[in-house]
Amino acid sequence: MKIKNIVKRSLLLLLILAIGYAFYYCWYSFPIISGYSAKNACSCAFIQRRDKESIEAEELASFPVSLGNIDIDVKDSSVTGTVLGLAKRKAIYRNGLGCTLVNELSESTIRAQKFSLPQQVFSDDTIRWPMGDAFANRLLSTAKRTYFDSALSFIFQKSYNGKEVNTKAVLIVQNGAIVAEKYAPGYNKTSKFLGWSMAKSITGALIGILVKDGKLKAGEPAPVTAWRDADDERHSITTEHLLQQTSGLNYLEVYNKYSNANNMLFNKGDMAGYVASLPLKVAPGSQFYYSSGNSNILSGIVRTTVGETNYHAFPYTALFHKIGMYHTLLEPDASGTFVGSSFVYASARDYARFGLLYLYDGVFNGERILPEGWVKRTVSPPPANRQKNYGYQFWLNGVDENDPSKKEFPEMPADMFYADGYGGQRIYIVPSLQLVIVRMGLNKFDEHGFLQKIMAAFNRKAI
Repeated sequence: MKIKNIVKRSLLLLLILAIGYAFYYCWYSFPIISGYSAKNACSCAFIQRRDKESIEAEELASFPVSLGNIDIDVKDSSVTGTVLGLAKRKAIYRNGLGCTLVNELSESTIRAQKFSLPQQVFSDDTIRWPMGDAFANRLLSTAKRTYFDSALSFIFQKSYNGKEVNTKAVLIVQNGAIVAEKYAPGYNKTSKFLGWSMAKSITGALIGILVKDGKLKAGEPAPVTAWRDADDERHSITTEHLLQQTSGLNYLEVYNKYSNANNMLFNKGDMAGYVASLPLKVAPGSQFYYSSGNSNILSGIVRTTVGETNYHAFPYTALFHKIGMYHTLLEPDASGTFVGSSFVYASARDYARFGLLYLYDGVFNGERILPEGWVKRTVSPPPANRQKNYGYQFWLNGVDENDPSKKEFPEMPADMFYADGYGGQRIYIVPSLQLVIVRMGLNKFDEHGFLQKIMAAFNRKAI
């Protein structure tokens, strides 16, 4: 009888714990799931002009996001997300700004915001590539074309490790010309694709432009209002620390559970302010830790440095339109600061143009856009980065974590560096081969296999 009571009490305790965990999971996760669903569905519906069925089948198909439901309101230019009818969240679309999740500010307040945006002038087929699209493609011999056709067929395979890959676009630029290009059905050279963390590399470039203009110094304390007091231990965080992901802030970058990253992207109206309010975990410069929070602080620094009048036009007038990126859109949070860690939409050709800017050492169309030496600093890892695989908001071909004697991408030249989005979005830049490769899609793919097939063309001197 005594044993039976113990068993009953143990089972009851387990049940209580299970119920408690379920409540905890729902309380914290449902708002993030519904927020993620609303924001991404909004951008898919109003930027990419896609229907609900395709969005649910692709962007919202994986667990736990599949628990959510979306309602697209075309008249209101908005999407509402819920989970089992609970945790209602709303994202709104504004022309020229894309979609913004309603967080901490009221919808009416967000809709009433007035921003000065540049005129949306799109590149013309009569203007030569890369500023326009005329004469962009280079004809290849049959032998040369075979290698790239093989690489493109490989990357457009439907699945990898049992999961749908959903490759949407691939572009290969060599010696300044497009030598291979392919799109999934329904997409073309002007279609805008979500780059996720490739936005970080763009944010790094905007910081570089401000350094060139003498408005920022990377090695000085970052101009963040919350850290202005010299007695604040965060005062010693420099802009370079943020660029190199060595700020030391107590921030958790994971997405499979409740974390600072999820909280920032889907619960906070002022993302830069939220991360800037966090305490230090380690001394600035002493530890490398990849953080979307650092990138959003950088975006906030761009805003305060440029000033309110010109901030929202600045990425376009100072960068995008100077290098022919007329099919690119940055999305702001509810406070109006661009989400510099994650929310960029651009065409595959625009991503390639951005890659060419770095391939050309920051010079484009005869104009120096980035400061002299900026690209060299971009590809120089900080001492705290033991794998030597990160610079200024770009990943490098560093040390393989499983075999320190090898490069992370042994099939590629050592000088390769790349912008990286979490779903396998990539801009690979290889200066030694005068090569830029863009891959856009929704999920991870066989990266090494794809790059090996491209390198086969170079190894056989096909170009």
